[in-house]
Amino acid sequence: MTRIHSKLDSLASRLVESNDSREEDEDDDDAIFAELEAEIENDADATVRDRGLEQLRLEMQRAKDMRENAHGRYMEITNEKEAIRISANEPHCVIHFYHSNFRRCEIMDKHLAKLAPKYYATRFIRVFVENMPWLVEKLAIKVLPCLMCFIDGVSKDRLIGFEELGNNDAFETAVLELRLANSGVLQKARNAYESGVTYNVSSSSNAMKLRRGGQTDQDDDEFDL
Repeated sequence: MTRIHSKLDSLASRLVESNDSREEDEDDDDAIFAELEAEIENDADATVRDRGLEQLRLEMQRAKDMRENAHGRYMEITNEKEAIRISANEPHCVIHFYHSNFRRCEIMDKHLAKLAPKYYATRFIRVFVENMPWLVEKLAIKVLPCLMCFIDGVSKDRLIGFEELGNNDAFETAVLELRLANSGVLQKARNAYESGVTYNVSSSSNAMKLRRGGQTDQDDDEFDL
């Protein structure tokens, strides 16, 4: 089994690297699959061959299905019904409610764009609050930026402003990663389509403030629809 997982980890790494460096291209993924399939077929252990090939095919198909649903990318959803569908149907989903006039929303975008390809099983999207009046009212969103964390269609957690991220604009991506991981919405790599790459959380002042909380953030923005 260890040898099987080693080969599947190799597939995971190559799939994620190909996702980060190019647009979607099924031919490239098929080539990766064919290469690893040949490696497994040439293994002297019959168990490795049989179980490895079966699992490889299942994981490859799952990876393709997830990429077709925009996993591994941070993207904007403009249709409110589509945003609701995603939050209801995805096992793990992070939604950034933003406004284009708010500088801190732009900062949050940059960090989420880094996390999306590293947590391939979690869907990351952003929505412009003025396009989502029903959701904004339903979720009682008053301060931006606001991240909503959904697990199996249920809102499990929210991150409002930067107060829990060190209360300044220069927080590390690792601080946001840790905060989201604590909510359960980020999944560690367990399958062939996940990268298994995470940021190292340092002992910086930002990380300390994440644990201790923080003072009231004066720079987060309230908005009215």
